[in-house]
Amino acid sequence: MSLFSSLFKSNDYLGVEIGTTTIKVIEIERTERQTRLKNYGILETYGYLERFNNALQTSSLRAMESEISAYLGVVLQQAKIKTRVAIAALPAFSGFTTLVELPELDPEEVDQAMHFQIKQYLPMPLSTVRTDYFKVGERTDEAGNKLHQFFLTAIPIGQIERYQKIFKEAGLELKALELEGMSLARIFTAGIKDAQLIIDIGARSTSFSVAQEGILKFQSQTDFAGSSLTQALASGMNFSPKRAEEIKKQKGLLGAGGEYELSTLMIPLLDVIINEANRARENFERVYRQQIRGIILAGGGSNLPGIEDYFTKQFNIKCVKGDPFAHLGFPKEILTLTKDLAPVFAVAIGASLKEIQ
Repeated sequence: MSLFSSLFKSNDYLGVEIGTTTIKVIEIERTERQTRLKNYGILETYGYLERFNNALQTSSLRAMESEISAYLGVVLQQAKIKTRVAIAALPAFSGFTTLVELPELDPEEVDQAMHFQIKQYLPMPLSTVRTDYFKVGERTDEAGNKLHQFFLTAIPIGQIERYQKIFKEAGLELKALELEGMSLARIFTAGIKDAQLIIDIGARSTSFSVAQEGILKFQSQTDFAGSSLTQALASGMNFSPKRAEEIKKQKGLLGAGGEYELSTLMIPLLDVIINEANRARENFERVYRQQIRGIILAGGGSNLPGIEDYFTKQFNIKCVKGDPFAHLGFPKEILTLTKDLAPVFAVAIGASLKEIQ
């Protein structure tokens, strides 16, 4: 969803993701030969481990504009990032999405029909949101009628204005704003014809996006996420939250012997995320009448040791950790870091490529 257009065409862009507990910035440049990573920066808060409401933003907590703007400025300064043209990705819980089906219509009739449909679907007044829609497919119903499928997105105007304020105060030009599922669809499914379920496990929220050929077709989310696993370990093992977070990252689901209890404490919470993912999968397959053929893991939670094998077994579909760096050139000095950085920066990288792909 482009909010406004710049008066100039830039070759350098920032992709920015303001998550629940982190701010991630990717700086890229477009050369004649390739798109390259120029720089990156991340700021991560840990207060949420001690206090549940200590987060930058959540589905129930409004974004803290002044604090986030200051934090974003710190990331830009510490990473020595020069580019000022930015594309931002919004968390899944910031917007409303749904599929709208229309019969065969003349092009000039589509806008009018969609305007009517939007009012029927939206759970909030039309005057309070910015809407956008795009065609994602078509199907034939039981009566033989062709139906055109449109993916509708709606973002509260208040949320857009908050992001505009945050970026302006940080000295950035916010060129475009989109839901994180669109960024993930772009970076992980461009050129892939089969539908893919992308599970993005953050600290305080997990999003489920279904996409193919770079186009987002379904999105949902749950508040069960990485911190849920940490809290389960802290309570079950009598660890401090910070110690539980360290153990989770080190051992994950691979603990043996006396450490096996770590897995047994986390698996029930992972199963909740899996159940929500299956709900998203079933909803997509029912509405679109096509099957999901692959599962891609993203977000910091996908770095949990053993999670790919566990998810593959539970879904009976191959699950892989996505690698957004596969689309970028980057300095060989960070090659050893890309494995752990890749899922963390997936959304920001996908957003950064919006204007040049």
